[in-house]
Amino acid sequence: MKQDLLSFKDWTASQLIELLTLAKTIKANPKAYRTALDGLSIVALFEKPSLRTRVSFDIGINKLGGHLVYLDSQSNKLAGREDVKDMGANLACWADAIVARVFAHSTLEELAESANVPVVNALCDMYHPCQAVADYLTIAEHYDDLSKVKLAYIGDGNNVTHSLMLVGVALGCEVVVVTPKGHEVDPEIVKLTQSRATEFGGTLTISNDVDAAIGSQVLYTDTWLSMGDNTPLADIKDIFTGFEIDEALMAKTGADYVMHCQPAHRDLEISGSLIDSDQSLLMQQAENRMHGQNAILVQLLANDFIAK
Repeated sequence: MKQDLLSFKDWTASQLIELLTLAKTIKANPKAYRTALDGLSIVALFEKPSLRTRVSFDIGINKLGGHLVYLDSQSNKLAGREDVKDMGANLACWADAIVARVFAHSTLEELAESANVPVVNALCDMYHPCQAVADYLTIAEHYDDLSKVKLAYIGDGNNVTHSLMLVGVALGCEVVVVTPKGHEVDPEIVKLTQSRATEFGGTLTISNDVDAAIGSQVLYTDTWLSMGDNTPLADIKDIFTGFEIDEALMAKTGADYVMHCQPAHRDLEISGSLIDSDQSLLMQQAENRMHGQNAILVQLLANDFIAK
């Protein structure tokens, strides 16, 4: 039976740990997985522009011995030319999996329902699971016990935040989300995350006060303007004043490291000097996008290979 990855809201702690362990193994010994996707073709269906997601999937799939077909739908949403349902069913006739970067989560659900091959969420309006895998892989490379890590996300509550929350509490992390008023995360995702925290042992704190991040080992931020948001930058700067991550906030919170999923706007949500500092994990996150995604693809498509 095929398995999709649309979000991590149903994944257990043991499943997530298994995936991170596989990512570490592939990263440490890539030659051992050189034929993991031998003979398999994967369609990358993108409605939105991308640097890290497109390149990391393309090169990563090649490193696993697979073949990627990139379909650029950036000029328009998938819906319109033909039904998403028909598109998914057609692609499944030829491809072994579909990687989709889309505007709406509902598009992914339609693809998954109509395609009899795995569908992987490469970003949508609600979740960014591939980013979360890369992020927690990066954190795990610096801290042996994730249950003792406090991660504070500071900025706009968005798809990246949702995935960080859902995965983090399942891994036992203390996750703090700090946003300006009016830019909070989705309340339904908060409820789901709190339920997962109770089940798996992590904690979630939602706040509008940056001081909630004090005591964190890791600070995390994202762009204040999500892709496609036409809000004037001047308005956003006024709203987010005081939520910038810079050296002063790192010192105040006592954080060891800073993370950002990129693209980053230097000296806006994060200081350029901090990006270039020894405390920055941004390039490690970017590299780990490929290793995390490779682990996802191997687990979804090549279980027999893992067992060898």
